[in-house]
Amino acid sequence: MNDTDESAVVERAKEEPEVFGELYRRYVKRIYNYHYRHTSNRVEAEDLTSRTFHKALRNLHRYQDKKGASFQSWLFRIAHNLVVNWYRDKSRHPEVSLGALEPLPTGRGDPREVVEKAEEHAKLLDMIAALPEDRKTLIILKFVERMTNAEIGEVLGKTEGAIKALYYRTLESLRETVAEGE
Repeated sequence: MNDTDESAVVERAKEEPEVFGELYRRYVKRIYNYHYRHTSNRVEAEDLTSRTFHKALRNLHRYQDKKGASFQSWLFRIAHNLVVNWYRDKSRHPEVSLGALEPLPTGRGDPREVVEKAEEHAKLLDMIAALPEDRKTLIILKFVERMTNAEIGEVLGKTEGAIKALYYRTLESLRETVAEGE
């Protein structure tokens, strides 16, 4: 579905809510992955994904197709706001994470190399998880969702220039963290 087709589907979905299913099918995996990367919890990610699409459907009449503000950006903005609220609620009611109980990834080759790669991967994920929420979101949208700086700006409610600056500061921070760990 290209952007023109998507705009037509969005307009049809405003009149016929069952057409919204096409948009749901297009974005559900990406929205779920976005939430999962923030929560590291399948159930929380599923709940947030459900809430994202419910809110999008309920407010679809408010969406306006503007240049630079695609439906994708609008949908990720809803997802982002729900994640912000999730972090806020989580900080008020902390939980013990069971993420450490996940098995190490398996692979072929020297078992020592597999374990070393798994440890490096875990360290990188820990460094990203320790970032402030807006920087973590930036990394996810930039490298996982492959959004442009303009689209990320739309999601985070910032200018493209502010996103570039935040991106630079985030990478510098990660470089310093890696250098300190070596």
